[in-house]
Amino acid sequence: MKSLKQYSIPFTGLKIGKHQFAFEVDRRFFDAFEYSLVKDGLLSVNLVLEKRETLMTLDFEIAGKIQLSCDKCLSNFPHEVETKDRLIAKFTESEDLVDNEDVLIISKNESEVDVAPFIYEMINLSAPYISICEEPGNTPACDLEMLKKIDELSVENEETEQQDPRWDVLKNIRKN
Repeated sequence: MKSLKQYSIPFTGLKIGKHQFAFEVDRRFFDAFEYSLVKDGLLSVNLVLEKRETLMTLDFEIAGKIQLSCDKCLSNFPHEVETKDRLIAKFTESEDLVDNEDVLIISKNESEVDVAPFIYEMINLSAPYISICEEPGNTPACDLEMLKKIDELSVENEETEQQDPRWDVLKNIRKN
């Protein structure tokens, strides 16, 4: 993930207080993640890092568009993303503590925090579970040629609509 080096923030030289960072996310960012749900997009990330004596709070604001594939017609369409989240990073000397979803544990010998995984996670979580290009607000409609082809190739066989004769015996059983 050498291409994501720009998303590492060296915090050792920062004074106590608030610091702002801005990042751009595009196709190269998503290419660095092997099984990414999102393959392309153009987003801006604004990060406010507040450094304190024992911890840091990282407030993310992400806005832009990602390209999704329609679950219905398989064409690509843009999806608007606007999300905010907060991450807390706590400094500690003990090595036995582990991260959880709310708090990132940073040892005293670390000098930078990599925010790329958190940005990636926030973007992917903001993508809809079911993506259809004809949702309200989106300008493109589903690819009509593809939908026609799906209808032509769909299995509409009369035999599948008829029931298996072995089940007819069960119809004769009466409930008591």
